Amino acid sequence: MDWRLYKAVYGVSLHHHWVGTLFNAVEQASIPAMVVLTTALWFLSRPGGSRKWKLACGSAFAAAALAFGIASVIHHIWARPRPYMTHHIAHPWSNTTDASFPSDHATVTFAIAFAVLSFDGVAGAVFLVVAAIITVGRLFIGAHYPGDVLTGFAVGLAAAGIVVRLLPGLVDRVVRGVERLSDPLLAPVWRLVPSRNGR
Repeated sequence: MDWRLYKAVYGVSLHHHWVGTLFNAVEQASIPAMVVLTTALWFLSRPGGSRKWKLACGSAFAAAALAFGIASVIHHIWARPRPYMTHHIAHPWSNTTDASFPSDHATVTFAIAFAVLSFDGVAGAVFLVVAAIITVGRLFIGAHYPGDVLTGFAVGLAAAGIVVRLLPGLVDRVVRGVERLSDPLLAPVWRLVPSRNGR
């Protein structure tokens, strides 16, 4: 089933080369874009104000690290070859040879997205859409079986749940430590932004 679904999805890119090329460009920018978006959350917090976005940022990065660690363990337990290696497919968009299961891209991006979702529904929805586009792209460039990205989704969700529900104290301590360094640097910038109460 995994192989048949892979052929169906990747076949679209093989018959419509622009689709694979488009998603290949998306994939090249995917992880850097998620890092930038997640880091941007930190700068949404006015020094001395609400810490929601800082906690969202810290939780997202913690969830991503945990998810990547879990995925790495799975890679060592089952080093599933990439589909184009197993089935000897001519593959113009991906040539990595590391383990295919689960997809690191799906694992990390969904961990970030679900962590952000736990703090804000609208922002979380945006991150989920971005994660979904990245994950779908992994299929259209032929880098993974559908089962790889679905498992990445599950691992990312689990990692976000662990961080948000079981490790909020740890995240809070780290965030407080980092903000002691960042707030003095950001305060002059925020003084240029009018506050809601007019001050």
